[in-house]
Amino acid sequence: MAKQKLLKAGDALPDVTLTGAGNQPVRLRDLSGQKVLVVYFYPRDDSPGCTVQACGLRDQYEDFVAAGAEVVGISGDSSASHQGFAAKHRLPFVLLSDEKGEAREAFGVGTSFLGLLPGRVTFVVDRAGVIRDSFESQVRVGEHVRRSLELVRSLAAGSGPAAGK
Repeated sequence: MAKQKLLKAGDALPDVTLTGAGNQPVRLRDLSGQKVLVVYFYPRDDSPGCTVQACGLRDQYEDFVAAGAEVVGISGDSSASHQGFAAKHRLPFVLLSDEKGEAREAFGVGTSFLGLLPGRVTFVVDRAGVIRDSFESQVRVGEHVRRSLELVRSLAAGSGPAAGK
């Protein structure tokens, strides 16, 4: 199967179903519509960079919520691994399991570091289910948080790329 290109601004949110807490299925599109979604793909629970990124999102979570957004983290780790990771670091947002890599493929999220690590990409999706930004960087983990919060705030203020829609 050919690798799909990374989704970018203007692309539609893929219709994928992942595994949530308690191994319950969660359809990503069902989470959109009410709020702006910040969907971030990360390599692995409890790895150094992923922990820094998750804790950065945790520390800014109330700002995301106040601006009308929900944060959703996705990795190939199991639901049980996510539950432990969330409890250990007091993560208030949704973590979804993509053990088969279907969501990564649908979003076009590849690998990095010579194909050894799953990629780290953050998408901001407006209420209409349209991707407004994607940011890919394995090492600039803080930039994922800063950039997505800035866009979420601009969308809430009506001055972002989705203004008037």
